[in-house]
Amino acid sequence: MSSLELITNFFMFLASVLLISFSGVLMPGPLLAVTLKQAEKSKYSGALIAFGHGIVEVPLILLIFFLLSNFEIPLYVQAAIGLIGGSLMVFMGVQTFRGRNESSNSPAAVKKDSLFAGIYTTAANAGFILWWLTIGTALILNAKIFGLIGFLIFIGVHWLCDFSWYSVTSFLIFKSQRFWSQKTRIGILIFCVFTFIGFGAYFMLSGLWSLLV
Repeated sequence: MSSLELITNFFMFLASVLLISFSGVLMPGPLLAVTLKQAEKSKYSGALIAFGHGIVEVPLILLIFFLLSNFEIPLYVQAAIGLIGGSLMVFMGVQTFRGRNESSNSPAAVKKDSLFAGIYTTAANAGFILWWLTIGTALILNAKIFGLIGFLIFIGVHWLCDFSWYSVTSFLIFKSQRFWSQKTRIGILIFCVFTFIGFGAYFMLSGLWSLLV
């Protein structure tokens, strides 16, 4: 990490945070899948999922900032993250399919489900954790040179990228679902299930492969 080239201009750094954050959040993944699933119930589900995501993400960022950025993460730890996180995501995909006909539409239940969906989807996402241990750590090390205020602004800008994307996505999905056919609903369910299982299988295989080579 000592050879890392740092961006010394604060506004250029924030621009790079926006670019990198949006390039990550716009890619299809587990959080998008769960947002599509929850958006059928509430237009605010994306915002709640983003809050749940932040509940896991912000402590991880702080942990890296104050502790983990001083150490090299061993390969076996990265492999364990892939295996455990991957297996949890496969389980979530199976549970999503099994619960395809269940629905709880009370406002309180929808809010609780969306918030917790953001928490457990983020915590089980091996790709999210590994991203912060690699690319994210590089951004954190860069943020350090701007002091604590600069670091807090970095956290806020990054999280707002997540919040804005998932909020807009859930709002548009909720408002447009009256035009959906049954095939569209089935297609979204299949996308969600295959996203969880596909990403889970990928992280599990990547974890195994890193131990074998």
